[in-house]
Amino acid sequence: MTSLPKFPSRVFLAPMAGVSDAALRLLCKEMGAGLVVTELTNIHAIIAKEKQLRVQNRQISEFIEFSQEERPLAVQLFGSDLVALQKAAKIVEPFFDIIDYNMGCPAPHITQQMAGGALLQNDELTRKIFRTLVSSVQKPVTVKMRAGVENQTVFKNIAKIAQQEGIQMITLHARTVKQGYSGKSNWNLIQELKQTVEIPVVGNGDITTPELAKQMLDQTGCDYVMIGRGAMGNPFLFKQINDYLNTGTYQKCMQQHNLDVFCKYLDYATNYKIKFANIKQQAMWFTKGIVNGAKLRSQIMIARTIDDLKTTMIQAL
Repeated sequence: MTSLPKFPSRVFLAPMAGVSDAALRLLCKEMGAGLVVTELTNIHAIIAKEKQLRVQNRQISEFIEFSQEERPLAVQLFGSDLVALQKAAKIVEPFFDIIDYNMGCPAPHITQQMAGGALLQNDELTRKIFRTLVSSVQKPVTVKMRAGVENQTVFKNIAKIAQQEGIQMITLHARTVKQGYSGKSNWNLIQELKQTVEIPVVGNGDITTPELAKQMLDQTGCDYVMIGRGAMGNPFLFKQINDYLNTGTYQKCMQQHNLDVFCKYLDYATNYKIKFANIKQQAMWFTKGIVNGAKLRSQIMIARTIDDLKTTMIQAL
């Protein structure tokens, strides 16, 4: 098995369903993200789509879209059927630098499948999943998980199993599945994880400013930090964090710059099959907090095409 790639920075972009599409990932990479991860993808969907595409002489990269400029790039899988997991991992392996496994998603339609965060309560199946992944591919395998379903101590046992089975890096979103995205993440758990395993640890949860990123690194001793909701509409945050870690200062993001960046997102989005509803939602996030933002968002709501959105943004500049 190959080792983890060298990451150009200590700040990663989290996988977020309906958010971390190829266009946003590329923007975040350009702004300094050391690693970007695809949206979580169902292993059964990968198998079914690959079969369909193969008949047409096409590749799975037309289903899980990405660009070479995003590298290093991880694909995130979910699903607990071991046979399907092995097959899906082999399908995606040639296209990605890291295979990441999701053990953190709190969405009921995921946990009801004994996938995502629900696996935190099944040590035996989790070990089989890790063993299956690591033995099936040559690329490094990582895992992203939560602290537990309800109990905040479960993660330590899962982490030990992960290390024993050859997982090369663990990301901990320091909330339980039951918490969802409410309340505050408990960064003390990230520190405990760092003290439990010898492999790299990525801290995740409530990083919205450069100061908070540095605080997490200093407080927990984690190797890297992962930005999720803090990057929604604000890929500039990666540059700010890197600048702050390197120099102790960073540049504030001006309203015009944010709208310019969104226009760049729109240019990138035309190269991919991103749902227009998701693109409009990205527009909503990019306009949060700007002057006359409410009026701008009302115009976004009635936009019917990418050109409509771009015209709306240009007029707001």
